[in-house]
Amino acid sequence: MKLVLVALAFTILIGSEILKVYYIMPFPGSQQDETITIAYFLNQNILYFRIAGWLLLIYGLFSCWSTTSINIKVIIGIFFALYLFVLILFNFYFLADKMFYQPSHKIFASASDSKVDSRRLVVGVSINGETKAYPLEIIGYHHQVRDTVGGKGIMVTYCTVCRTARVYDPTIDGRVETFRLVGMDHFNTMFEDSKTKSWWRQADGKAIVGAEKGKQLTEIPCEQMTLLAWLRLHPNSKIMQPDTTYTLGYEGLQGFDNGTIGSSLEHRDSLSWKSKSWILGVQIGEKARAYDWNELLNDRVINDTLNGEPILIALQNDSATFHVWKRDTLTFSPDKAANYLTDSNTVSTWNMDGECVSGSQKGRKLSAIQSYQEFWHSWKTFHPQTTRYQKNR
Repeated sequence: MKLVLVALAFTILIGSEILKVYYIMPFPGSQQDETITIAYFLNQNILYFRIAGWLLLIYGLFSCWSTTSINIKVIIGIFFALYLFVLILFNFYFLADKMFYQPSHKIFASASDSKVDSRRLVVGVSINGETKAYPLEIIGYHHQVRDTVGGKGIMVTYCTVCRTARVYDPTIDGRVETFRLVGMDHFNTMFEDSKTKSWWRQADGKAIVGAEKGKQLTEIPCEQMTLLAWLRLHPNSKIMQPDTTYTLGYEGLQGFDNGTIGSSLEHRDSLSWKSKSWILGVQIGEKARAYDWNELLNDRVINDTLNGEPILIALQNDSATFHVWKRDTLTFSPDKAANYLTDSNTVSTWNMDGECVSGSQKGRKLSAIQSYQEFWHSWKTFHPQTTRYQKNR
């Protein structure tokens, strides 16, 4: 009976350490089910599991050690070594914030001094006249970068497994909060706030477990495009530079921008509507829609109506920079050679900044709508109400 208690103790000690990480990291089978409540319970109460396991282990060993055979003692020793191995592995190597670190040095440079290739994709933020660009292959490693733009504190986030760029105001109930990377929920990055230890999902800024459950961070508008396109719009923008401390981490994301990275979690599926296919996502009110990236590459312009709002989706000639605008009553077609747009209503010419440069609409500027490029599995998971765009429907 005492040996049964010893076996139970090792089961609790080893099992709890493994499961508290397994459920929040992308191990095989760990991200498909609704296990976030279990994962949170294990993480918040791991100390109690450790105490219970150790008490059982000490009681069992104290009661039976003197009468236990050498073979059984060797087996117990092996399990004890296994427990120490698991304890170290799952608390110092497999935890998200032990694998991906925040920048040690946040360095920004002007366009003339930047070491970032102008073809690289960036997340651009503009607040109160100040603009900054954050390269995907930098923030993709760090997952979050805290910064200040236009006097406002922001939290720039990116999940490479979902291909989701989001920028948030890190203020909760009037207090500026700090967050640590804690793991994943349905393959999407999760952060833990320092005060209540609640877990927040990166894709929508929602607290999904903990005292803050149901609250949501305020999203700050951002744009994803090539650095060249961003600098054409904002020539005075500052650009985040690589932190040489994490050179190896950045190298691990080479090829991420164009989807050729080797990782199966981050590699693009070139077919349409597969789990790792690229889509462009738009949400207006309660309505959301996904647009096939392959179709956008072919057509360059999509005229659609979402939740009663006529919208225009346009892809620049670099095949990476996209825009979504309100088009009102106008219908647009692309001028691929010149990288311009023409509306069939007035035959006016519009540039890729959404500005009319000639014709009866000259001087008019289209209003931008927040949009995202991400993997199809991510968009449909966190926008369950989404529809798929169908041409000529």
